[in-house]
Amino acid sequence: MSKIKTAYETILSEVGEDLQRDGLLDTPTRAAKAMKYLTHGYDQTLDEVVNNAIFESDSDEMVIVRDIEMYSLCEHHMLPFIGKCHVAYLPKGRVIGLSKIARIVDMYARRLQIQENLTKQIADAVNSVTNGQGVGVVVEAQHMCMMMRGVGKQNSSMTTSAMLGRFRSDINTRNEFLSLVKN
Repeated sequence: MSKIKTAYETILSEVGEDLQRDGLLDTPTRAAKAMKYLTHGYDQTLDEVVNNAIFESDSDEMVIVRDIEMYSLCEHHMLPFIGKCHVAYLPKGRVIGLSKIARIVDMYARRLQIQENLTKQIADAVNSVTNGQGVGVVVEAQHMCMMMRGVGKQNSSMTTSAMLGRFRSDINTRNEFLSLVKN
């Protein structure tokens, strides 16, 4: 983490700040710790996150976890994008522990990302661990890189989706999912 701290010292100096100013004395250390936390998804694996929480089940009906709050950093500007994720899957003989879906979202969100890739990574991961009949993921987020800089559009948001298996091939399954996650 000392390299990250040094990098923050350089950034602060380069923007014209005085590193000896009272309010900034511990900022490089705090910022380094924050960056490690915000990107801790790199230190996790899917197996660790799921932790064998896969259970036999006769259910073959859609399972949906809505409104999972998520925070990520865009890989282009390293500014936050913040939103919510909706995840659904169709079980086939087994289900995943409820909290594990949110943990999968966090694992991928806590990496430098673009929203399009994040959405697909979540879908692929849930599909991989459930081996179900299909997965649907919708991510809705506001991007600080669009709000705080550049075009400066404060009320804009982005929605992405990834549909696998029956969510892609069966329009009724897709529509059921999309209608159930609509606000």
